[in-house]
Amino acid sequence: MLDDRAKLLLKALVERYIADGQPVGSRTLAKAAGLELSPATIRNVMSDLEELGLITSPHTSAGRIPTARGYRLFVDTMLTVRRDGFPPMSDMTGQGFDAGQPQRVISHAAQMLSSLSHFVGVVMAPRRASVFRHIEFLSLSERRVLVIIVSPEGDVQNRIIYTQVNFTQSQLLEAANFLNAHYSGLAMEAVRERLKTEVEALRGEIADLMKAAVEIGAEADAAQEEVVVSGERNLLSVSELSSDMGNLRRMFDLFEQKTQLIRLLDVSAQADGVRIYIGGESQVVPFEDLSVVTAPYEVDGQVVGTLGVIGPQRMPYERMIQIVDVTSKLVSNALSHSK
Repeated sequence: MLDDRAKLLLKALVERYIADGQPVGSRTLAKAAGLELSPATIRNVMSDLEELGLITSPHTSAGRIPTARGYRLFVDTMLTVRRDGFPPMSDMTGQGFDAGQPQRVISHAAQMLSSLSHFVGVVMAPRRASVFRHIEFLSLSERRVLVIIVSPEGDVQNRIIYTQVNFTQSQLLEAANFLNAHYSGLAMEAVRERLKTEVEALRGEIADLMKAAVEIGAEADAAQEEVVVSGERNLLSVSELSSDMGNLRRMFDLFEQKTQLIRLLDVSAQADGVRIYIGGESQVVPFEDLSVVTAPYEVDGQVVGTLGVIGPQRMPYERMIQIVDVTSKLVSNALSHSK
């Protein structure tokens, strides 16, 4: 347990280090905390904080910097998030959150998180069944057919399939009409199952064509980008991250592979409101030098995804909480009105 004086000094040290990125000495700390304490007294308190694992001393400096544990105590017990000083939602609603285009909402949210934070913005797209509203076939050349799949939201996928036989345009029209008449509005998985038993009425080659089209539609949807990432290059300007090229390369691999990101965002989706994960204190964040601030977003009151900011441990947490909180509300609002 820390006494009030130790808490005040830890809070001042973390805030000072976040502000200018330099190890904090006892004289600077006394001034930052506004306490009339002797340098010897402050050194004693800092020594106690170091023994508790809340701060540490870099080899090259007499000053101290926070540890992951110190940041956690600061975030959990000393952080007060003001609602002023940040644009209200009403000022930001027109900034690319077009309710009619869910994919653009997700993409714009990632860009906005990155732009406002100057770090990395991540958004896990809502998981959805691959439903088609309309399908068309267009003959491109011998044994090559363009499949055009339109989703209920108006998103268009174009895929090329290679067929065993040549189809006339009238045969392609027949196949498209059958699919649109019988299966429009169903998920691709459901269409795939029903086609196995329901296409005997059609000639074999056309049945094969339809099965191939539905197969690629389902695969394209399964492969859709689950996590949208924006602003990775911002980490290059963070001195404590860019000084270790090996570590930086591993971080970029994290954004490239996305598996660990999905796991992290999945965990965050189960939490209420804004959550902060600090690297080095758990296995959730794979790098000691990183912190992640996340919040779930909803569609019609149901949590469907998560978004957040990834940056260095030395990030201005108060502002990151504001950015993530407001963005999650904007995304929830836009997606709930997109139906």
